[in-house]
Amino acid sequence: MWSLGIGVWWSTAASLISSLLSKLKARSTYFENKTGTKVILQEIDGAELLEKASIVTTPTAYSDGILHSVKPSKSPYSDFTFIRGADLATRVNTSGNIESVGVDLPRIDYLGGCGSLLLEPEATNTATDSNDFTTGDIFVSSGRGISGVVRTSNQAISPDGTNNAWSIVDNNNGGFGNSYYRWTSLNVLTNTYNTLSLFVKKQGNNDWVYLRTLGFTDIGGVVFFNISNGTLGYTDSVLNPSIEDYGNGWYRISITFNTLDSSGIIQLALATSDGVNNITRDGTNGIYIYGLQAESHATRQYATSYIPTSGSPQTRGADLATDAGSSDLISSTEGVLYAEISALTNELDGTYKVITLNNGIVDEYVLLGFTNTNNIYASVGGTFISSLAPTGATDFHKVAIKYEDNNCKLFINGVQVGATNTTATVPSGLNNLDFHTGTGGSPFKGKVKCVAVFKEALTDAELTDLTTI
Repeated sequence: MWSLGIGVWWSTAASLISSLLSKLKARSTYFENKTGTKVILQEIDGAELLEKASIVTTPTAYSDGILHSVKPSKSPYSDFTFIRGADLATRVNTSGNIESVGVDLPRIDYLGGCGSLLLEPEATNTATDSNDFTTGDIFVSSGRGISGVVRTSNQAISPDGTNNAWSIVDNNNGGFGNSYYRWTSLNVLTNTYNTLSLFVKKQGNNDWVYLRTLGFTDIGGVVFFNISNGTLGYTDSVLNPSIEDYGNGWYRISITFNTLDSSGIIQLALATSDGVNNITRDGTNGIYIYGLQAESHATRQYATSYIPTSGSPQTRGADLATDAGSSDLISSTEGVLYAEISALTNELDGTYKVITLNNGIVDEYVLLGFTNTNNIYASVGGTFISSLAPTGATDFHKVAIKYEDNNCKLFINGVQVGATNTTATVPSGLNNLDFHTGTGGSPFKGKVKCVAVFKEALTDAELTDLTTI
């Protein structure tokens, strides 16, 4: 009898999810990530909460300037208005390749294999020729040169899926020493975070490359990258490094530095082991490279997604999703705001990044997101509820804030965080779901798998089930 009940529940759940996705597809221009979305909806339904949700948004369906929500499935819908100026944004598509995305189109990004909504700040790539390693400037200005290597264009399939990657191979002259490509006469902004990034793939025998800064009076240093297994090696503390797996043997490596000296050099060099600068030039050492990016920012200490350039610096506009929800779908008496989110970086960028239910008035919101120190936190009506420093801000976390007057709780990954708040008052007239404070502040920047709203205050057991990873 019990088994029969489970079968009936599963059939009903599958039917509901199929119906929601069918209706979603019918009203959208672009429809993808169906498999990933079904997993998310099944998880919510497994907690017996899918029917209770008044709004559910996953990265599945979009049209020009619109991010469509799964629920409600009939008009009036609860879709986000989506804005991103400049036609220079990229994403990793379902095939694992980097591709360009048009103006005002949301980016469902599949880096790592599972689709999520990518929301980034405005950024400028000052590398004027991002995939030409014989010309162009980076940062304020630069030259370029080689020593002990040969560089050749169009030698391998790059992360964008075409044969446009460059090779850097030792020149096989029998010598022993540094073998590198470098940016010379390099001028950067001072008292600013400068980030250099590019894609690298192993070619030949060497498992390592390193990036080195030279000539700057205060930040001489080196970072070794293992491009066989995607790990960091020896790192000088003046450089903040990163290595990220883009599949098919490609890694995106980067360094961030802040200097008082405006002029120096950066080298990209071949290596055969961690911490060893020199190689024997016997023709067996090499790498493929693609997609150079140089970014400068007052607080940002990481590389944003690739911005292609050809002849001049280019700027990608910020992603902004707003104006979902309505007073019919959001309760000002009690409810839950839920999201599955990750930060763009584990590094600090000095900004708050939030999702809110709001009424468009300052501090009148139900809020969850990341602090300027990458803690996950929640507040209601301007009253702080609780926070947690997660293990790995770039990992996905399931977060829910339950709100009702004098009874607010934050759940993260299946556990209540901190004590129940008994002083917060829920603002009246909540009618918007926004990826910012409701007045435009602290726009959410990160990755999103799901955002959901419930018009009733769920039980602790339901919140535990909803947020369990």
